[in-house]
Amino acid sequence: MKKTLTFLVPVLKNKYIMTFLVFLVWMLFFDKNDLITQNIQRNKLDQMHQDKAYFIEEIVKNQAIMDDLETNPAALERFAREEYLMKKADEDIFVVTSKGDQ
Repeated sequence: MKKTLTFLVPVLKNKYIMTFLVFLVWMLFFDKNDLITQNIQRNKLDQMHQDKAYFIEEIVKNQAIMDDLETNPAALERFAREEYLMKKADEDIFVVTSKGDQ
């Protein structure tokens, strides 16, 4: 124990080493952009990149559906019947659900 303390005394008396240690502690824990904040921001950025990729994929899918609906009248009729339960004047619609859907 005494050997360790005698080794640390000259190191701690050096003003450059002490300045560096104080600067290091300040930057790691007390600064506005400390290590914890940087880690949180990096995780948010990764999540945003994942969200961006997901939304780009959804935009491409929805654009393909929109193109199909704009050019194909049969697809438009099928979409209206499935999504909005639209029907012709002489038709009856029955919606069947399973017990798991209730």
